[in-house]
Amino acid sequence: MITLKDQKVVVSKDSLLGAEEAAAQGIDLAKARENTLACRVMKAHSKASEKDDLFHISFDALISHDITYVGIIQTARASGLQEFPLPYCLTNCHNSLCAVGGTINEDDHVFGLSAAKKYGGIFVPTNLAVIHQYAREMLAGCGKMILGSDSHTRYGALGCMGVGEGGPELVKQLLSRTYDIPKPEVVLIWLENAPRPGVGPQDVALAIIGAVFKNGFVKNKVMEFAGPGVRNLSVEYRCGIDVMTTETTCLSSIWKTDERVQDYLALHGRKDAYQKLGYDEPAAFDALVKVDLATIEPMIALPFHPSNVYTVKEVQKNAKEIFAGIEKEARAKFGKAAASFSLQDKVTSKGVQVDQGIIAGCAGGSFENITLASHILDGRSTGMDAFSCSLYPASAPVSLALVQNGSYTRLMAAGALLKSAFCGPCFGAGDTPAHGALSIRHTTRNFPNREGSKPGEGQVSYVALMDARSIAATAANGGILTPATELDWEKIHCDLSYSFDQGIYAKRCFNGFGNAHRDEKLVLGPNITDWPAMSPLPEHLVLNVVSVITDPVTTTDELIPSGETSSLRSNPLKLSEFTLSRRDPAYVGRAKDVQARETARLANPADKALYDEIALACAPLKETNPALWEDVFGSGTLDKTGIGSTIFAVKPGDGSAREQAASCQKVLGGWANLAEEYATKRYRSNLINWGMLPFLLEKGMGQGMVPGDVVLVPHVRKAVASNTMDMEGILIHEGKAKALRLSLGSLTEDERTIILDGCLINFYKSGN
Repeated sequence: MITLKDQKVVVSKDSLLGAEEAAAQGIDLAKARENTLACRVMKAHSKASEKDDLFHISFDALISHDITYVGIIQTARASGLQEFPLPYCLTNCHNSLCAVGGTINEDDHVFGLSAAKKYGGIFVPTNLAVIHQYAREMLAGCGKMILGSDSHTRYGALGCMGVGEGGPELVKQLLSRTYDIPKPEVVLIWLENAPRPGVGPQDVALAIIGAVFKNGFVKNKVMEFAGPGVRNLSVEYRCGIDVMTTETTCLSSIWKTDERVQDYLALHGRKDAYQKLGYDEPAAFDALVKVDLATIEPMIALPFHPSNVYTVKEVQKNAKEIFAGIEKEARAKFGKAAASFSLQDKVTSKGVQVDQGIIAGCAGGSFENITLASHILDGRSTGMDAFSCSLYPASAPVSLALVQNGSYTRLMAAGALLKSAFCGPCFGAGDTPAHGALSIRHTTRNFPNREGSKPGEGQVSYVALMDARSIAATAANGGILTPATELDWEKIHCDLSYSFDQGIYAKRCFNGFGNAHRDEKLVLGPNITDWPAMSPLPEHLVLNVVSVITDPVTTTDELIPSGETSSLRSNPLKLSEFTLSRRDPAYVGRAKDVQARETARLANPADKALYDEIALACAPLKETNPALWEDVFGSGTLDKTGIGSTIFAVKPGDGSAREQAASCQKVLGGWANLAEEYATKRYRSNLINWGMLPFLLEKGMGQGMVPGDVVLVPHVRKAVASNTMDMEGILIHEGKAKALRLSLGSLTEDERTIILDGCLINFYKSGN
């Protein structure tokens, strides 16, 4: 059972008190709020100024994978990078193994190694470890903070606050700048009792996500885990819950630490990284999520979001009805591609027939998860039909340990496939299911097309998230959906003792931190290109609406798909061609048409034909507000009036930290986004760092927009410069001009300047 309380609570001497009870005991709630683990750790890392209410954070380490590090380093180079001032780890777990672009995949890796040598970084070669497993094994420590360019940068179970942000935020750290955020609220996640046998970390995580995502209970807040139930969980179990906190849209996470964490760090050769994190003084929290671990059942997150949560028993009992709802959603999203297949056909006389089981990556590929899966499958068979089962250990040291304890033997004998450390199934670059197939996965996400299908080409597949234990139970049952609690756990005897061989990394990884060789040449493959030039914000903006998305939530995978497009990650122009390709294929063409006008304007602001075209598009304003029209267009030129594209989405930005979701829009001439709210801080920050205006509209104001509409934002530069949060825009729709209230929300001084300069690169080039 999970209960939510949107009211202050206090932890005192490992007991839970209500605010009134705490106050009656003389506890100062304001002072106690400073005693949360989150506040203490963030404060220790902040160069706080008394002039504002912000944390100005310097991190202990940075980490990126190969989808993002080329762009980050290229941005930092353009901004004056000389040397990495802190440990920066470049992993290669997102290498596009199936890339068909010739040398471009490995070219990026060679670039990464040359950058590590030149600037003093850490380089982890392909298939050696997925990004977050390497961080757990080699970087994370109690009381530390790590910033990563992947959204699942979460090491809270080790007492380390991990934050996933877009690349520009890492660039700021590489240039010895700070990560500036308002002091976040902290929500206590209070764990009680212990999970039943067969219930795994993914089950607990999905139950929490289901309780807090849709209501925004922890959005942009820190989740802090404590309570008597923590001691009943192994460290890997805690990590399995923790990594999924990203799917709640929280900012970060942290857990109290104990002897188990101490032992884990010592096992990995880093005993000095341990410190006990607990509550010596009363700690006050802004809200409470209470989790009775004993009541959690095996869970399943059905397409198309980790919050679409049911118990496995519910799906077993009501599969037809539940699947009918998913089919309806699929047809609404994908049209004809989804109409050709019935998910209800998966319901047979034996139960729900699954086509594929995957245990992989930073969430599923742990030693404990795979060892338990091997014991569940010991002496059994995954079957000779369409069902397949693949497992991806999270690192080479994990793989070696699984070989040593016999897990590989048991799994291979059962017909399961063992693969190397690779994030492929998580981002659509490995084990893409067949059209119409149902895949159950212990990975992080099941967003639309995240698994690699292409609806535009008539392909739709379905991914559900489950725990490794229940995936193994399903595999042992020939692919019939089965919760692991149905197994006889008295007969499953599993030794979870673990040995870690750090020598694997010592023999293969490059560690140049503190030993930069500035004369080292970067190796630039033919696909690695610089960012195109970007203009400063003009005085006025004419925004052409080029896409309107009215779904409740729009993910970053819809804004820029992952999978095979990732092979183009180091070429901004080529990658931008895929922007919104699986959600609105017409977007790129429309955006390019608008961009062509802006290019013409910059070349000749006095171009009469272009002026006439833009003035005509805004002509309805001349009737309703002639003075404003004269103010903007009266000069007869467009020297102060920029032309750009914009999209409207109800709630964009859920999902990945990849800044490409924003930078690709900017590369195609985007100047702004229009939204009712932004799903995550990181997507909004990405927009800002790429010089895009993150406009907010009142609920319902954008729902009637259509591509071809125009939004005029007069004196936008002046408004941003003067920190005007709300400004007047003009919507031109169906030949009529209508006032439109636009809000930018809160912006720091640096964020305003970045927007004014046109992007973060320009910001640094101008001497900031």
